[in-house]
Amino acid sequence: MSFSEKFLQLPIIIGMVALLIILIVYLIRKSVKVFLENMFIFDENRKETLIHFTNQATKVLGLVFFIFYMVNHFFPLENFFTGSVVVVGALALIFQHIIRDYLMGIAYLFERQIYHGDYVIINGKQQGKIEEISIRYLKIRQNDGYLYTVSYSNITELQNGTRGMRRVTESLVLNYKQNPEDAFKVIEEVAQTCNEKYGEYLLMDHNGVPVESFKFNQITELNVDLRGHRYSLTGIVKEDDFVEAGKKVRYELAMAAYENNLIMAENLDSSP
Repeated sequence: MSFSEKFLQLPIIIGMVALLIILIVYLIRKSVKVFLENMFIFDENRKETLIHFTNQATKVLGLVFFIFYMVNHFFPLENFFTGSVVVVGALALIFQHIIRDYLMGIAYLFERQIYHGDYVIINGKQQGKIEEISIRYLKIRQNDGYLYTVSYSNITELQNGTRGMRRVTESLVLNYKQNPEDAFKVIEEVAQTCNEKYGEYLLMDHNGVPVESFKFNQITELNVDLRGHRYSLTGIVKEDDFVEAGKKVRYELAMAAYENNLIMAENLDSSP
């Protein structure tokens, strides 16, 4: 068959292949959903995460299969690949990051490190609620409303707020000129103040004792963006009170920094 004849049949081929792939994707998604709905060993968050992941995976795989089929229809790929090992190696090198993202995404999913709807802190900076779990990346809705997307290979640290409780983590980045001993005294007083004023937000165990009170974790990071050191304060609170508790702790830290003339990292030329 000539190239012109293949070109004339292209719309029919595209339509048939596309419909077939859509049907297969739909059946896979439906089967997975029915299967998971009858798996009582999984909680609702786990089921929702697996269903969401399956939808993303089938979408990508369906698209990849469609592209390969159409290319192969005009230019047989077996001849191309078998005749050029160098090209295959180059393609593998080019797509190594994508492959790594896929493998790490599968690992995160099946190791149950993240669920859809979890509150996470990524690389100690971006924090928010997981809105989408793809096979290559995560999308989280930050507290400021922005949607943050990060590929799995770029995640070096992931903190996950456990369902039913959340760990408030707030910090001050202070200048190198700041005396650590003075900063320690101030932030330890802030932790004590938070326990006294906002103890109602803390998560209690069955004996009515806080699982983890507000506490000062001292210096948790050096050379933050080459500007200063990070001094952190944490505490485990009830999930429903997480946002409000974070606001209160940030206020106390800001007020303490102001009243005690702590040198913030931005004020490189200021002195105590």
